[in-house]
Amino acid sequence: MSTEKGTIAVQTENIFPIIKKFLYSDHEIFLRELVSNAVDASQKMRKMASVGEYEGELGDMTISVDINKKAKTITIADKGIGMTVDEVRKYINQVAFSSAQEFLDKYKGVEDGKSIIGHFGLGFYSAFMVADHVTIRTRSWKGEPAVQWDCDGSPEYSITETDKEERGTEIILQINDESKEFLKSERLEELLNKYCRFLPVPIQYGTKEETYKEEGSDKEKKRKVPNIINNPEPAWTKKPSALEDADYKSFYNELYPYSTPPLFWIHLNVDYPFNLTGILYFPQIKKNFEAQKNKIQLYSNQVYVTDEVKEIVPEWLTLLHGVIDSPDIPLNVSRSYLQSDPNVKKINSYITKKVADKLSSLFKKDRATFEQQWSNISVIIKYGMLTDDKFYEKAKDFVLLENTDGKFFTIEEYKAHISDLQTDKDKQLIMLYTHDAEEHHVYIDAARQRNYDVIQIDNIIDNHFISALENKLEGVQFKRVDADTIDKLIDKDEKVESVLNEEEQTSIKSLFEKVIDANAATVVLTPLSPEDNPVSVTRPEFMRRMKEMSSYNGMDFAASMPDQYNLVINTNHPVMGSVLGIADEGEKESRIKQLHDLALLSQGMLKGNDLSTFVKRSFGMLAS
Repeated sequence: MSTEKGTIAVQTENIFPIIKKFLYSDHEIFLRELVSNAVDASQKMRKMASVGEYEGELGDMTISVDINKKAKTITIADKGIGMTVDEVRKYINQVAFSSAQEFLDKYKGVEDGKSIIGHFGLGFYSAFMVADHVTIRTRSWKGEPAVQWDCDGSPEYSITETDKEERGTEIILQINDESKEFLKSERLEELLNKYCRFLPVPIQYGTKEETYKEEGSDKEKKRKVPNIINNPEPAWTKKPSALEDADYKSFYNELYPYSTPPLFWIHLNVDYPFNLTGILYFPQIKKNFEAQKNKIQLYSNQVYVTDEVKEIVPEWLTLLHGVIDSPDIPLNVSRSYLQSDPNVKKINSYITKKVADKLSSLFKKDRATFEQQWSNISVIIKYGMLTDDKFYEKAKDFVLLENTDGKFFTIEEYKAHISDLQTDKDKQLIMLYTHDAEEHHVYIDAARQRNYDVIQIDNIIDNHFISALENKLEGVQFKRVDADTIDKLIDKDEKVESVLNEEEQTSIKSLFEKVIDANAATVVLTPLSPEDNPVSVTRPEFMRRMKEMSSYNGMDFAASMPDQYNLVINTNHPVMGSVLGIADEGEKESRIKQLHDLALLSQGMLKGNDLSTFVKRSFGMLAS
């Protein structure tokens, strides 16, 4: 049998159903595609003039977008290079898909074709997602007769000469019933602001009223002028040397009207080994983590692509705001492909390095300002250190620890600081911390009396952050100031024997064990200073951290875990001898309960019926 060779035929009548099926859920993209094509045509015309191939007047290059509600049409018109009849046949009549099956296979399993949004290559034919009939009227810059092309969404089309006199192209969409939302002015304006607000050619959408005064007259008049909806020269397209601080702030307000001004910004500008421009802003993020992601917008040659940038920007930097523009990011592939693309990885690494360098520079040049801004930027820096080892290595030199006196230290500075304070050099360095200085005032005061310092932590990721530091730092242990560390904070020379004998200590312990919940509390006898509280509550650090982290992660078992604590009895406090001297057993138990409840109350752990009983008992003691 002889070998047969040939070319596989593509059935063109299947192309339009495929386009509509796979792009329908994102059919608003048609406007970006068509306006972008108009921009390309305009830019090419400018290029022709700049290299001398076109010697005529360019004239007004503004692109216009118009709605005719009565005729149910949308028209996009440019004054670019236009097309000859041969160019219409070449660029319009040939759909740029290698085959229909390849298109189906590429997006197989993607619900509603959502991965397609933000990618190019669909071009002109995206118009048929919203239009029953499309007309092109075009006249080439070469001066050949104008051409009109018509198609109703089937493979059949018609080409005729037309009377268009001006250079450029008009695309007229006869909007179908399913897409009539785009005939609403506010809807179309919304899409123009989303996709076209920074395109490099002026875009007119209708007109607006302008107040003016005629020469020699003080009387104000009104007139209609073209409504230009875009900024063709946004800040990121300019050289950093050409911009002042006011320009960066003004652009931030343009991106996010009525927002709180940013703290500072990073201007990205690189052309090797990839092209990348943009501006990233550090917003003011409060301690309660009121951060909004999806605030970084991705552009390609000033064409809006998406605000989903987690493959391009490290996740911890998605807390930043701003714009990234790169023509080197592959936009016609799926998200998983983006993650393995070498350019994406390079851009990701470059942005991380630029942010680290900027923060390091700010810290070194103006530490006082860096410290003032710490409450806003600490979340971003700590988040980055938790998730990116390379960033950790850079940031460990400028991440700050703030103590309860409001003083800031780097990690190494703080290690040296507490090493000087903690006189027992044989001990592991203990870094005490508090999430609420008011709530833990008693414990902070006790720590200070023993020459210990206490760090303040107050945002949602700090529990994870201190755990990470423990793993990274040798010879350092973190303990919350109310943790089971009171006995550990006493230096060897400070320890004294209890004034209570062994029998008295056993008696005191038995009295307290009668009033506690044995499932939640453990009685611990410790000979502290007589000036320390007679009874206090401490919590096992490991159990407390595990419970808090599980709660942050939304785990169900967190709520059911008992609130474990140690009831620390200061056997050197005078009140202990006083209690043992009470003859009446009922009164003795009442005093023990009062001491226990006072310790719980100081930690906010006395609630409900127990709190009510404590209040009544307290009034009764005052009355007796």
